[in-house]
Amino acid sequence: MEMVDFGGWPRCIRLSNGEIELIATTEVGPRIIRLGFVGGQNFFHNFPGTLGRTGDPEWNSYGGHRLWHAPEVATRTYAPDNVPVDHAWDGTTLTLKNAELPNRIEKETRVTLSATAPRVELAHRIVNRNPWAIELAPWALSVMAAGGRAIYPQEDYKPHPDFLVPARPLVLWHFTDMSDPRWTWGRKYIQLRQDPKATTKQKVGFLNSKGWAAYVLGGETFIKRYPYVAGATYADMGCNTETYTDPDMLEVETLGPLIRLEPGASVEHHESWLLAKVDCGPSEADIDAKILPLVARL
Repeated sequence: MEMVDFGGWPRCIRLSNGEIELIATTEVGPRIIRLGFVGGQNFFHNFPGTLGRTGDPEWNSYGGHRLWHAPEVATRTYAPDNVPVDHAWDGTTLTLKNAELPNRIEKETRVTLSATAPRVELAHRIVNRNPWAIELAPWALSVMAAGGRAIYPQEDYKPHPDFLVPARPLVLWHFTDMSDPRWTWGRKYIQLRQDPKATTKQKVGFLNSKGWAAYVLGGETFIKRYPYVAGATYADMGCNTETYTDPDMLEVETLGPLIRLEPGASVEHHESWLLAKVDCGPSEADIDAKILPLVARL
């Protein structure tokens, strides 16, 4: 662990095991603003117009990885995180916690970087500091750099009439266009390509019982693994996975179950990340051969 400047912010925290590195801000957040191989590309998008800014009265999308809470409601979800965060390092785990609570919702992210592998473990924690109960779901969003392609697994194919019950919800937003060429609706996988030349936005949510997602960028791959709780109620009509893209970036989003959080109570949502110098084409055979072995490592 070392303190570094990044993107105009002083006192950022860099963690590295010699193979991969991540950088977290302490002037705003909690945010992980960089993730990549040492000296290599940043998997996370940074918004140039907000880099280095602090103290703004309105919420800023700096980019990187952040913790939110669903469902998306402007007055609660978009609470500003533009002030310094509390941070602690115990030699193994970095803890980042918001110091100001505009909505009395405390957000904490604990980051543990493997000493020997290109792997990161994250625990996202939300605490209700209100004197009343609130209903929410922890929501972890990774804002990925432009030019890549997200991959999400479909449920296993099972023939009719042997299996008659539905396998998963697929949730569309008002601005979703399923004919958009950035989408690939495959038999085994859903893929969404980030296109800097696009002029519209796209978003889809679904229940992902397999609990993983991938992002292929510049000949390298980012894998995210996360829990699926059978029988739980999820926000946004039953989504534990959502994906969004616009001309700047693509988001790989995961959600925990929707719960009633009593005063003083907390909820956690975990993710595991893996980076690999593995390229993968859009064919489902290529995904089977190159991505699934990476998923098996998490």
